[in-house]
Amino acid sequence: MPKKDISKTEAKKKIDDFFKEIDSKSPKQIKKIKRTAMRHRISLKENKKLFCKKCLKPYHLPKIRIKNGIKIVECKNCGKINGWKMK
Repeated sequence: MPKKDISKTEAKKKIDDFFKEIDSKSPKQIKKIKRTAMRHRISLKENKKLFCKKCLKPYHLPKIRIKNGIKIVECKNCGKINGWKMK
């Protein structure tokens, strides 16, 4: 039995609801929602900054530094350092 695919608007709503309560999510759930976003060509924009790129766990009290207009966030779980340009 094939999976029922959802529309782009339904996927966008599902993604928005997911990121409202990201603190209680597992890496497996984050990977699944990322895949849904890619499948429907929906950008995660600022939501990408709520979890670690390497271990996919939500940031919980991360170490944050600002240097030369770049925000540097260190994951407490795996030690990965992620950086983004400041606006």
